[in-house]
Amino acid sequence: MKKKTFFLITIIIFFIILILIFYINASKKSKIGHTNNSQEIVENILNISSYNATINVKVVSNKNENNYLIKQEYKSQDSNSQEVIEPANIAGTKIIREGNKLTLENSTLNLSSMIENYQYISNNNLDLSSFIEDYKSDSKANYDENENEIKMYTTYNNANNNCRKTLYIDKKTKLPTQLEIEWTNKNNKVYILYNEVKIK
Repeated sequence: MKKKTFFLITIIIFFIILILIFYINASKKSKIGHTNNSQEIVENILNISSYNATINVKVVSNKNENNYLIKQEYKSQDSNSQEVIEPANIAGTKIIREGNKLTLENSTLNLSSMIENYQYISNNNLDLSSFIEDYKSDSKANYDENENEIKMYTTYNNANNNCRKTLYIDKKTKLPTQLEIEWTNKNNKVYILYNEVKIK
C-alpha cells in the first residue's frame, strides 16, 4: 500500500515538473515571438516605399499654435505631394515635388509657382519618409514598446536644424498613429496625428 502511494505521488510530481518545464518553454517562445513581431513591424515601417495619409498637424511655438488638416501622397523620394484641407483660408494649397522641382499651387487663389533646384527639397519634416530617412541614418536611433504600441526615436542634426522625432505605431494595425517633432534650439513642437494611412 505504501509502495503504491509512493509510486502515485512520484508520478504526480513528475507530471507537475513536466508541465512546469513545458509552461516555462512556452513563455520563453512567446516572449521571443513578441520581440520578433515588434522588430518586424519596425522593419516594415522602415521599408515603406509609398503611402497615402490624412494627417492633423499641430504646430506649437512660444507665441502661438496653428492647426492644419493635410492630405499626403508619397510615391517616391522624387515624387510626392501635400494638400492643405484646413484651415479654409489656405485650403486647396498643394506642394508638389517632382525630381528637383517644387510646385506650389492653389486653384482657389489662382496661384501656381515653380521653384527649380530647391536645396531643401528632400527635407520635409511632415513626411513620414523624412522620419524614415532620419531613422536609417541615425546610428543612435532606437525603439521601445509597451503592450499596445511601439515608439521609434531618432534625431536630426545639421547647422540650422536640431530636432528629436518620435513615431508611435499601433501594434494591432501595424500603422503609424502619431509623429512628434521637437526642435531643441527653437523650442518649437509639431504633433502629427495620422487619421488615415494607406501603405502601398
